[in-house]
Amino acid sequence: MAGDDSTAIVSAIQSLLRLVRDVARSSAAGFTGGFKKDCIDLSRRLALLSHLLEEIKDFQGDLKPLDIACSSSSSPSSLSELTTVLKSAKRLLLSAGNFDHNTSPEGAAEEFAFQFEGVTLKLEKALNNFPYDHFDISEEVKEQVDLVRHQLKRATERNGREQDSIVLATVSDSLQTVNIDHDEVFSKVGSFTNENLPKEQESVTESPLVKTTHDDAVNSIQTSPVIPVDFLCPISLELIKDPVIVSTGQTYERSYIQRWINGGNRTCPKTRQNLQNLTLTPNYVLRKLITKWCTDHKVEHSTLITKRRLINSDGSFLDKTTEEIILNLCSQSLEERKAALSKIRCLSQKSTDNRIIIAEAGGIPILVGLLTSEDEITQHDAVTSILNLSIYENNRGLIMLENAVPSIVQLLKSGTMETRENAAATLFSLSLSDENKVIIGGSGAIPALVDLLENGSRRGKNDAATALFNLCIYQGNKGRAVRAGIVTVLLKMLTDSNSAMVDEALTVLSILASHHEAKSAMVRAQIIPNLIDFIKFGIPRNKENAASILLSICKRDDENIDCVIRLGGLTPLMELAASGSERGRRKANFLLGHIERSRRQQEHVQESVD
Repeated sequence: MAGDDSTAIVSAIQSLLRLVRDVARSSAAGFTGGFKKDCIDLSRRLALLSHLLEEIKDFQGDLKPLDIACSSSSSPSSLSELTTVLKSAKRLLLSAGNFDHNTSPEGAAEEFAFQFEGVTLKLEKALNNFPYDHFDISEEVKEQVDLVRHQLKRATERNGREQDSIVLATVSDSLQTVNIDHDEVFSKVGSFTNENLPKEQESVTESPLVKTTHDDAVNSIQTSPVIPVDFLCPISLELIKDPVIVSTGQTYERSYIQRWINGGNRTCPKTRQNLQNLTLTPNYVLRKLITKWCTDHKVEHSTLITKRRLINSDGSFLDKTTEEIILNLCSQSLEERKAALSKIRCLSQKSTDNRIIIAEAGGIPILVGLLTSEDEITQHDAVTSILNLSIYENNRGLIMLENAVPSIVQLLKSGTMETRENAAATLFSLSLSDENKVIIGGSGAIPALVDLLENGSRRGKNDAATALFNLCIYQGNKGRAVRAGIVTVLLKMLTDSNSAMVDEALTVLSILASHHEAKSAMVRAQIIPNLIDFIKFGIPRNKENAASILLSICKRDDENIDCVIRLGGLTPLMELAASGSERGRRKANFLLGHIERSRRQQEHVQESVD
């Protein structure tokens, strides 16, 4: 990289450091006013970034990735994106720090609230786009940045819920000319998360409903049949397509009440009573009444579940309706239940449409209940059906809301081998959603997965390895996996001549290696000679992962570096740096750079002694 470019980037980093320190000083000086807590939280999170910037400033390698677009040619560079959001944050803190509700202009509170939400979103995005992997970042600083990103994500979700009351006031003002119960408006506004609030606010306030004149309303009534009040969803105020009953006995449109629950709400929107559980029970009686009313009044309602049909594997439509099969899942007859469950398992295997229809018809709560059956075939078919349904992303949230994880973990521990395999695969599928990684990790799933990794069938080992890899992307799960004995199991796979899972073992070890407990366990198990052998003789993917693990082990550890040199690791590392894959070359060059710096430091110390 050209010297001028390097100087400019270093200067930009120093400017960022000054900016972050200014924010920290503001925090130390103290905030007052109505947004004191928001100001303190934001400034504290920003102050933690100084450690990251210090380490990048001291980095001896190529700084160019900081000045390269994050995702496309039109994207800002990592530095400019972070600089922009930090400047916005500083301006916001200076403005909001002394905010007084009593003396500030009308609407200022709403503006500040949305600005805090916007800065939080932008900062989270900037930190997600930062090229951390390129730099020699310490484990402690990585954990600090992960903490900040996690806090920002939670703050974004919390801000969204707190904005409901602000948006409600705006919407209420816009509905003065329309005779609608404000409680119902609140239900509508409250059913959306912060991600949708600004858009939803605009769509309601600028809706044709708001601008309709009296004559327009009369004409509309004359040309359209009046929908019975009982057929309207209390949240959306629209004709219900998929009616479900909550624990208070109220009926809602499934998609709207689900979004209400997903937003963290645990009360009934209409009655304000606490929901005793989050089960959504299909209202078949109301669905049939709505269908008949639509048919009688020639109202198009093509998305009703009753008009959607399940498809067999040969492409033909199933004779039975979805409702009939779901009802048979609840039959008192074990044979009828098993037959219906087997059908659900087959139908959900290959068709995305079937997965959507089964979930929308209320199949997930019933399937989750069947996980605790004492019948082994029922257990297997239930967990397999849930696995199939979870392939469709929107179904994962429904499965998690039914608290399915504890039952799946129990099957992972005590089911038949095939049931355990599918339970592990289900946990992997559910963990593809980042928020689920935390829940699954805290459920006791990781020790059970490690046990399957050690003692399972070939397929079971593979399913367990895949699930563990994905769960350990979340830093907090790495320590759980190490304490469950995963390092010992993986090392056994590396050294066992009969093992067919060397690739999987190295892949999981590579993601664990950034955790200090995992590194210590690997060093104690004397993994370095094995890693050097893989760098010498392994296939390209194994060379990459071995070099990655070795790099993590040797960072800031002269003793391990000396071990690599003593065991003849320099030659294969130089060969990998010269002719390996792109990732392999990068890891090898980083490691060689550590080794060279360690050598220079040792020589300097020796010269001082002499």
